[in-house]
Amino acid sequence: MKRKIFRSMLLLSLVTLFLSVALLSIVLYQQLADDMKRELRNQAAYVTAGYYEGDIEYLEAIRGADRESRITLVDRDGTVLFDNRADVATMDNHRDRPEIAEAFSEGEGETIRQSDTVGTQYYYLATRLVDGRVLRVSSSSDSVTDALTSSGVVIVMILILMICLAILLARFETRRIVKPINQIDLEKPMKNKVYDELAPLLIRIHRLHDSVEEQMQELAERNKHFSEITESMEEGLVILDEIGHVVSANPSALTFLESGDGEYAGRHFSTMNRSLSLRNAVEAALLGNSSETVMTAGNRSFQLRANPVTRHGEVSGVILLLLDVTEKQKSELQRREFTANVSHELKTPLTAISGYAELLKNRMVPGDEAADFAGRIFEEASGLIALVEDVIRLSQLDERSVPEPLEEVDLLMAARSVMARLASKAKQANIEMTVDGSGGLILAVPHLIEELLINLCDNGIKYNKEGGSVDISVEQVPTGIRLIVADTGIGIPAEHQERIFERFYRVDQSHSKETGGTGLGLSIVKHIAAYHKATIELTSLEGQGTSIAVTFPIAIKKSL
Repeated sequence: MKRKIFRSMLLLSLVTLFLSVALLSIVLYQQLADDMKRELRNQAAYVTAGYYEGDIEYLEAIRGADRESRITLVDRDGTVLFDNRADVATMDNHRDRPEIAEAFSEGEGETIRQSDTVGTQYYYLATRLVDGRVLRVSSSSDSVTDALTSSGVVIVMILILMICLAILLARFETRRIVKPINQIDLEKPMKNKVYDELAPLLIRIHRLHDSVEEQMQELAERNKHFSEITESMEEGLVILDEIGHVVSANPSALTFLESGDGEYAGRHFSTMNRSLSLRNAVEAALLGNSSETVMTAGNRSFQLRANPVTRHGEVSGVILLLLDVTEKQKSELQRREFTANVSHELKTPLTAISGYAELLKNRMVPGDEAADFAGRIFEEASGLIALVEDVIRLSQLDERSVPEPLEEVDLLMAARSVMARLASKAKQANIEMTVDGSGGLILAVPHLIEELLINLCDNGIKYNKEGGSVDISVEQVPTGIRLIVADTGIGIPAEHQERIFERFYRVDQSHSKETGGTGLGLSIVKHIAAYHKATIELTSLEGQGTSIAVTFPIAIKKSL
């Protein structure tokens, strides 16, 4: 804008200067021409007066005195009698010359034309004398041009000076005009004191500013709302542009991809995670194809969905959604293992029952052994019933659909009751059982607490040493009421301790038939503890014994 204003002002100044010089030259030329004519008339008057005094001799006398003007005397028949610039003998008859002819007829004639005699353009003034002759005085028009040319150097110098001055003034005026415009506060357009001509523009800017500010506030609110939503999402969300650079990534995505807390906006997605699954999904989405796959990062698994964002038929970005499916996959694996284990645990006794029943059906068992076979069938059936009951119990605990209500349970009294029930079994195994501690009330389902104690104590008896012990203690701790069941048995190897609470998991599968049970005891213990919001701690040393501590919250009469 500044350059355009400068050019416009300079061009206007130059055009004005050149037009002024041209007009001045025309006026000056005309003025010089008029001065020349006036001088020529005066000169003609002087020569005429001299001619009347001295006739042609006067003309001869002044022949060399006037070198600028040309004086010619023409007789009545057009014959040239005198000329101070040419030889009259060589000159043609001048009666047909326009100024001569006009002087003969009108008394005076004048014209501007090129001389046929000397070949120069002249201004001629002819006057008829009293004797009928014509006296002509002329002057070359080149004298006017020469005078104008002699003034041209001064005019050119003045013109150059004026051009320089015009440039300086144009620059100064441009800066003066532009300065208030450059100082306009666009944030507060209506508070600017500037040209009145800019008022409509400032009003529009003010309205536009208000509109843009409202839109920016709305956009900021939307961005804030979007950030709050994405930051609170458990799923990972990553938005990429059309070349795979990160536009946005929520904290869950950074955690899932193990990318740290750095700023990834504007960086390539591969800087977040170099997983081949991620790269293939993004490349497919950039080509316009949606995809879904499972990728791993660290020790967790994620379901990755990559969808292209299209605009006018072209891919303008990619949206990545990551769902943590680690627990889902683990649950699915546990479900498959549980199904396989249940199938196996059911198949073995059912096969035995079927075999024994078939022998009895075909009367292939001696009469004195029939009762023994029936007893075996009863034992296998009892084991099946126990297994089914345990499975049902686990299902109820998983779904938190236990039908019995919560009640206040004295944990110490419950421990003593269980010890009394298992006293005979402990005596047969030569295991000493003890209960110690103070009473502690918890809010629980009584028969579930009893089942938890039976499972823990039963394991303590089955996996103990000859002459060992099982000690039950109840104590109050800052976090609640703690139940500890400790034995002096064979202990659990360290590599098995993490899985000991899994369903059907046994440390020594070869002795599972000897120890009996369904393999669900500790898993049920874990689920009963979780149902009552209790925590479990396992401490075990191989060959020295095992201690399991279950800490229950203090009884508060309200629903779990």
